Amino acid sequence: MNEFRLSKRLETVASFIPKGAKLADIGSDHAYLPCYAYLHGYIIKAVAGEVADGPLRSAKQQVERTGLKDVISVRKGDGLEVIQSGEVDCITIAGMGGTLIANILEAGKDKLSGVKRLILQPNVGAHIVRKWLMDHDWELIAERILEEEGKIYEVLVAEKGDGKRPYENIETELLLGPFLLKEKNAVFLKKWRHELAHWKQIYRQLNEKAETESAVAKKQELEKKMKMVEEALR
Repeated sequence: MNEFRLSKRLETVASFIPKGAKLADIGSDHAYLPCYAYLHGYIIKAVAGEVADGPLRSAKQQVERTGLKDVISVRKGDGLEVIQSGEVDCITIAGMGGTLIANILEAGKDKLSGVKRLILQPNVGAHIVRKWLMDHDWELIAERILEEEGKIYEVLVAEKGDGKRPYENIETELLLGPFLLKEKNAVFLKKWRHELAHWKQIYRQLNEKAETESAVAKKQELEKKMKMVEEALR
């Protein structure tokens, strides 16, 4: 992977960046995504944000080596701390857990004025990100699910609007993704068949243990989720 060729996961993220965008890539690691986005004509400038020193150094070296210091600003900071309000109009956050992505957005809410699009790729917990978007008037406009090197990833794209608009059955679609559920491609089916089998195993283990209050609650939660997924897979 380099500034000319990204992983399938990051190429999917990049494909949703609007032409002419001013980008902030949060947790940019080697800054491959903003470099690629500039060199392929997606963006006119970018901020690459990193909180850890090692990735920050890698990002700076990459930007310098690519000759893009004038258009990509590499900054150290936690989440959206690295940008000023109104500085960018597109934000990408990729390769983190859903809880962390939601926390970054929540902590940096005041930095989102002027941002037209969020492109988010949670490694796990996509439903947590969908819930945050819905609750804060960010409308999900597209989703992708893909598999790369044995791992399954979801990409969520949102713009300011009616957070509830994409949803018909909110509880089920927050979990599975309203667009992904309609498409039901092979990767989607693989993911949820695997999750369902995993939950059934946990449920069997809970049945073999003492009926504590927490075990009963866990079983009820699993029953609810298993029913939703089984219905979706029919």
